[in-house]
Amino acid sequence: MSWFQTTGRYFLLIQKVFKKPDSWKMFFRQFPKELESLGLNSLGIVIIISILIGAIMTIQTKLNTENPLLPRYSTGLVTRDTLLLEFSSTIMCLILAGKVGSNIASEIGTMRITEQIDALEIMGVNSANYLILPKIVAFVVMMPFLVIFSMGIGLLGGLLVSVFTDIITPSDYIYGIQYAFIPFYVTYAIVKSLFFAFIITSVAAFYGYYAYGGALEVGKASTNAVVNSSILILLVNLALTQIMLN
Repeated sequence: MSWFQTTGRYFLLIQKVFKKPDSWKMFFRQFPKELESLGLNSLGIVIIISILIGAIMTIQTKLNTENPLLPRYSTGLVTRDTLLLEFSSTIMCLILAGKVGSNIASEIGTMRITEQIDALEIMGVNSANYLILPKIVAFVVMMPFLVIFSMGIGLLGGLLVSVFTDIITPSDYIYGIQYAFIPFYVTYAIVKSLFFAFIITSVAAFYGYYAYGGALEVGKASTNAVVNSSILILLVNLALTQIMLN
């Protein structure tokens, strides 16, 4: 299938997804389940990766900026801005594309090859809307909270390094993360995360929805979902950075 055909099928699916639900009751029944499945169940990996990256960034920044002309608080400042501008939004979403995207693609793909989606269509249910819309809305709602949480945990990781090592003093680190703070960076990260959350869920659902064949095709759908959503995230990141920070 050509790139143009794939793109066309994607937008046709999105059109089906965003039609008015056949039953709002069913939507609001599925919505909290997806909040837990896609959002709350991702907290573990967000905590582990954020605290480790925050600690590693603090150590590397300090060791690579050993210059008497640089202020001592620059390590905290660089760590903060890196977390806010790129890691907690873009890099974290690339990681979640692997976890959440593969989960969605495999779940919907399994329903496709076991003919559960065909059964829904026979009953007159808009299967795309019923299965995909709650996932998209739930993850878009949860993503800003995950991003802000990742920022805080990442900064905590840097603070732990300053407390338990002699690389940087806690007072210098805390002063650095407070110095010249630009609140718009948080807004920028949240806006990006909304786009990324939509990309992750919609692309993964697309590849799962059109998975045909056997179990092997479900694996291929998961792989394609993660790869293509990661590429789209980076392209959208480039565009949003040019638009919002230029």
